[in-house]
Amino acid sequence: MTVKARNLSPSHIRIDKEGVWYYKGAEMFRREIVNLFYQNLHLDDLGTYYIEYENDIASLEVEDTAFVVRAVYRAGSVEGRDEKIYVVLSDDTCEELVPETLRVGRENVLYCAVKSKRFPARFLRASYYQLADYITEEEEGGDFFLALNGRKYYIRDQQP
Repeated sequence: MTVKARNLSPSHIRIDKEGVWYYKGAEMFRREIVNLFYQNLHLDDLGTYYIEYENDIASLEVEDTAFVVRAVYRAGSVEGRDEKIYVVLSDDTCEELVPETLRVGRENVLYCAVKSKRFPARFLRASYYQLADYITEEEEGGDFFLALNGRKYYIRDQQP
């Protein structure tokens, strides 16, 4: 059963497209609380975000994605073929980018999958430009790809 099917009452918690959390319209600025919510965040099979903590379940209103990519950096040796790209997320964690999950959505917004591919994450403008430094356009066809460890990871277009 999905959470949506349980008819949860609204929790008045909202995450905007920039990854800012709000409760009843007021920004939630205490990082320890927001990070606790992130640690207990779930996404059901209908795309509904919810927090489950100590036998309580609260639905969330999420404008786009719960996670956003705040920064990008590349590590490793180009010659050694052990390059990695890391993303810094809105929950103050850093993880290796899964390049095959890169996709472009509406309004040319870039997304990837995070947290063992359980959640989508939206790239903020600054992190998009950081990653763009590593993206190349195919000479023929105009497709874009990320070159990493001698392999091309094409960025899928998922616009409706």
